[in-house]
Amino acid sequence: VQLAESGGGLVQAGGSLRLSCAASGSTFNINAMGWYRQAPGKQRELVATCTSGSTSTNCANSRKGRFTISRDNAKNTMYLQMDSLKPEDTAVYYCYAEDEWGGYSWGQGTQVTVSS
Repeated sequence: VQLAESGGGLVQAGGSLRLSCAASGSTFNINAMGWYRQAPGKQRELVATCTSGSTSTNCANSRKGRFTISRDNAKNTMYLQMDSLKPEDTAVYYCYAEDEWGGYSWGQGTQVTVSS
């Protein structure tokens, strides 16, 4: 699976950004997709994830109320809508996909910078 992120950039505190992650290749065996982020000097942390069952897609946000993850299975694209951004949200955001065998694919990362 190949993943391509887009949508990062510089925004003022309180602003919004929408990240996209387009998947290509063997997308039929993706079980979960989500977002991690890594700030300078910090460990990578999970932001949100969507899992796919046989009849439903469940998404969970670790920052409810400000970040919303969604997935368009028809387009093999995942989104992360980020509102009310804070300077501490500054990080490189990575999308990932987990296949049915537990293997992970990663995007190249997109920089999000929130100025105060």
